Amino acid sequence: MVKLIDTPSPNHEPRADGLAVDMLVVHYTGMTSAEAALERLCDPAAKVSAHFLIDEDGAVHRLVAEDRRAWHAGVSAWRGETDVNRRSIGIELVNPGHEYGYRPFPQAQMGAFRALAAEILSRHPIPARNVVGHSDVAPARKSDPGEFFDWRGLAADGIGLWPEEADMLELDASHLSALLADIGYDTQDLVATVRAFQRHYRPERANGRIDPETARLIAGLHALACGPHRPSV
Repeated sequence: MVKLIDTPSPNHEPRADGLAVDMLVVHYTGMTSAEAALERLCDPAAKVSAHFLIDEDGAVHRLVAEDRRAWHAGVSAWRGETDVNRRSIGIELVNPGHEYGYRPFPQAQMGAFRALAAEILSRHPIPARNVVGHSDVAPARKSDPGEFFDWRGLAADGIGLWPEEADMLELDASHLSALLADIGYDTQDLVATVRAFQRHYRPERANGRIDPETARLIAGLHALACGPHRPSV
C-alpha cells in the first residue's frame, strides 16, 4: 500500500448520496513549491483542494478523504457532466507548471502516482476513458498536467487509454468535433479542445490544429473509448 502523509484540508463537502466515483482527474500544482501548494490547498479562504498531492520526491499527502467531494476541477465538463467534482478524485502533482518553469515529472513522483492511481482504480468503478487531465475537462482554461506527463506509459500499466492511429483519415472538422464530444470533451472551443487532446495524446504538437496524425489519433481514441459506432454530426 502507498504510504500516506495525512495533511487535512478543510476544503471539502459531502458527495451526493449513492453517486459512485467514476473519474480520476490529474493536475499539476502550478506553483513555485510544494509548500506553497499545500498551504493554498489547505487554506479555507482559497476554497480549492484535491484528494491527494504527490511531491517530486514521491511523498504522497492525503488532503481529503475519497468519500468526500474535493474542490479541484472548477468549471469543467466530461461526457456531459458539468460538476466533475461530485464524481471524481483529484490528484495534484507538484510541478511549477507552464507559468513558473514547467519541467518533467521525476521518476519517484511518477512511480508514486502509478501506485496511488492503481489503488484508487481498485477501489472505484473508474473506466479507463475517465482517467483524464485537468486540461481534458477544462480545455479552454487549463493546460495541466501538460506535455511531460507520461500518459502513454501509464496506459501500458492499465491506467487510462492510449490510442493507435486509425487507418481511415477524416479531416472534416465537424466530424472530428463529434468524435471528440462522443469521447467526452466539451467542444464549444474546438481549437482549445484539440490542443487539450494533443497535450494528452500528441504532446510533441500541442498547437490546436487538426493535422492528419491528430485526426487519426482522435479516430483511434474514439474506437477505443466508444466502440465502432459513428456519432451523429
